[in-house]
Amino acid sequence: MRWSVEIRIDSPFQAQVQEDWLRQAIEATLGSEEFGHSVELSLLVTGDEIVQELNRDYRGIDRTTDVLSFAFQEGADSSFPPSANGVFHLGEVIISCPQAAKQAMEQSHSLRRELTILTIHGVLHLLGYEHQRPQEEGKMRFKENEILAILSHQEQYGSI
Repeated sequence: MRWSVEIRIDSPFQAQVQEDWLRQAIEATLGSEEFGHSVELSLLVTGDEIVQELNRDYRGIDRTTDVLSFAFQEGADSSFPPSANGVFHLGEVIISCPQAAKQAMEQSHSLRRELTILTIHGVLHLLGYEHQRPQEEGKMRFKENEILAILSHQEQYGSI
């Protein structure tokens, strides 16, 4: 099994964001689930304007948000056929760097930590986690905290 991850950080945010932060969060999230096949996903760190446009066009909400997830299939359902090369395409995660920075300040933690949290959250959505009902929200928050704790304790990851 392998993971194919495409990460793009728009130029205004490249000085603030390191790709390896995002990749580690994605890999830890994918590693927390069991798959019988290879998966691929993409992640974009961009500005409020793009996120607001996507939020408006696809969700009907004309304002920015911190993270959007666009799953190619609801959840990581193994009945969904992989592509010809055997890869299951999960979808795309889009993060607003300005919103992440604002939330990091509000929560008195680093931008790295906030981006890690948003990346985990977005990937969990691609995997079928939701938070519309209290029971779903509790399950998703527990999983987010579990993955964040794993990342926080990995020596190579350092302090987040």
